[in-house]
Amino acid sequence: MCRLPFAPLALCCAIAAAFPLVAQAQQAGPDAGADAPQREATSVQRVEIAGRQGATELRRAASVAKQIYDREEIDRHGDTNALDVLRRLPGVNVGSDGPRMRGLGAGYTQILINGDPAPPGFALDQLSPSQIERIEVLRAPTADQSAQAIAGTINIILKDAPRKSQRDLRVGLVDGVDRPMGFANLTLGESKGPAALSLPVSLFEWHRENRITTERRMAGTDGLPALGRQQAQQEVWGWGYNLGPRLNWKFSDDESLSLQGYAQKGYWNNRSDYANQAVSGLPVFDDDTAQHGSWENRRANLVWANRFRPEQRIELKAGAQLSKWTFDASNFTDAGALKLHSVGGGVDEGLTQAGKYNLLLGEAHSLTTGWDLEARQRDEWRLTTNAAGQAQLPAYDGQPFSARVRRTAFYVQDEWEISPQWQLYLGLRHEAIRTESRGTDAASAVVNTSRVMSPLAHMTYKFDPKGRDMVRASLTRSYKAPNLGSLLARPSINSNYLDTSQANTALQPDRIGNPLLKPELATGLDIAFEHYLANGGLWSVGVFHRQLKDVVRTVTTGPQAVSWATAARYVAQPVNFSSATTSGVELEVKGRASDLLPPLAQVFPVGAKALNLRGSLNFYRSRVAALPGPDNRLDGQQPWSATLGFDQRIAGLPLMVGGSLGLNPAYDTQLTLDQTLQRSRTTSIDLFGVWMFRPGLSMRLATSAGVQPFGPSNGTNATLYGSGDYSRTERYTRPQFNLSLDLKL
Repeated sequence: MCRLPFAPLALCCAIAAAFPLVAQAQQAGPDAGADAPQREATSVQRVEIAGRQGATELRRAASVAKQIYDREEIDRHGDTNALDVLRRLPGVNVGSDGPRMRGLGAGYTQILINGDPAPPGFALDQLSPSQIERIEVLRAPTADQSAQAIAGTINIILKDAPRKSQRDLRVGLVDGVDRPMGFANLTLGESKGPAALSLPVSLFEWHRENRITTERRMAGTDGLPALGRQQAQQEVWGWGYNLGPRLNWKFSDDESLSLQGYAQKGYWNNRSDYANQAVSGLPVFDDDTAQHGSWENRRANLVWANRFRPEQRIELKAGAQLSKWTFDASNFTDAGALKLHSVGGGVDEGLTQAGKYNLLLGEAHSLTTGWDLEARQRDEWRLTTNAAGQAQLPAYDGQPFSARVRRTAFYVQDEWEISPQWQLYLGLRHEAIRTESRGTDAASAVVNTSRVMSPLAHMTYKFDPKGRDMVRASLTRSYKAPNLGSLLARPSINSNYLDTSQANTALQPDRIGNPLLKPELATGLDIAFEHYLANGGLWSVGVFHRQLKDVVRTVTTGPQAVSWATAARYVAQPVNFSSATTSGVELEVKGRASDLLPPLAQVFPVGAKALNLRGSLNFYRSRVAALPGPDNRLDGQQPWSATLGFDQRIAGLPLMVGGSLGLNPAYDTQLTLDQTLQRSRTTSIDLFGVWMFRPGLSMRLATSAGVQPFGPSNGTNATLYGSGDYSRTERYTRPQFNLSLDLKL
């Protein structure tokens, strides 16, 4: 791949940013005051009023607990990708596996796009915020969406087709290694008669450097204790595009048809060069590597909705999705000679069909029933050869591995506004999941069928009919299904121990999937108190508890006899490890400083009204039953996390400035009886400034520090074994800057 991809884009963005053209002024629905009366009689009415209410009012009117972030909040920082937007949401952390809610791994957090599960391999870090209408964060599942949401759900709502002509353009520059990197987001929209069409297109590129320091103490090449240290300079670069066309056709006030498409494709490169230091003994070092590849996601959904009677409405959906990926990776010796070469790829295809029927039982009572059907198949292959061109694992290399999933779900939900103060939501969802994984021959096929019944109950009590203060409570059943990749029983040999006639170490094991994995099940309780202020402000405090069973954890065992080696090897494999519990307390506050801190408004009457504050503080505790503790928490769940943010309009100037601070403490996690993971404290900082030249013309300058652009935050992770062996890795990337110009053509 070219190391300076898509160079004309950066040049075009630089030229556009240099001249004050006509800019886009983002539109957001008005946010009514806290005293405005609310009424949510039916789910049909919620769809109709969504465009007329602000994020706070939508949150307050919802029958289940959710946080909503609209265009105004999304645009405020001038982010270049959706992952950076998610970093600032209360209770959301971003790791190498994606967004995490309540400190739990990405598999526990459900990611939806327009209410449907995100396609496999969907790259949130390559989704432009300009394509997002709003983000909804649900702490507990609902019956009409998949119950695969033990930690919660993040639902990303893409922009709908506009009701009038639209020509929006955002261009910008992001600092790179050799030159500025460019990005451009164009949204075209047109409405004529019964038809409305929208075509958002995004182009992007990146080129970043990371510094990685690794230190290991383990058996060296001679089998004796050794200590080695490596300094790596890692470069990541590439480019890609995504587009999301949408067509809405309104046959009448009661009947409509919508076609939503999404396509995403990119090319990535990664190179790591190491400087090695043998502190003692003859340590084993990681190889220099050079990798490149591509990914591609396509998705199309067709939705037909018809209210054939005033009290009855039906909605039918059909969808198809395709994910593809390729990779080409090479390992090199210290002298630069080729040591190992791996090529491969895969395809994940899926079909979905869903429907729901809504019946109004009264002015404030709605009954909905529906179904979700999904069929997916994943095929992947890999060929790994040594310097002589010989296959590393002749029995596996080049052979296809596949897995299939058939998911069938039926649900019913009852939403009832019993009185102006009481709202009740009852739901029941049944999902049956059948997985089949297949290796090199038909005899290796393993079939696993599981069924999950999820009763769901949500209650809201408003202390006054206007809804300034309310209590929400939820009792739910949710689950986490194993991903298809973890079901494939194809071994992967550790690159530092390629000779299968010799043993490896516990710190550098071989890896293999587990086709017998069962879903993790969780029973959850959520209770929250919400207090709403004027001007869209609020503060809330909530508690939650989850009881989990069949928790999956990757466990390293050995040395043991394996089919792919003549010597006994250490092997890492996901297993249903234990039961567990997790609990937490979550606090959130946002609003004008004058509303949150009235004394401040008396001292600074003008500044306090122009200053908006936001913050969250979360405390988590979890225990895995199979481990004695004291640090037997669920993997990746920190003891606490905090975010603080502000934005301020500068008096007398068309300027807004702001920033965010994210804090996570250092903590230890006991993975097994003999293995402990240590994570260091992490801190992330975001700052931005927006200059409004005139209505319709704005420019943003933003910077972030302490985070990897496409991965975890800066910090140190260490894995320790009872034997005294350990591996410690420190990651650092420099602050990132971006400059963007919003245009309305």
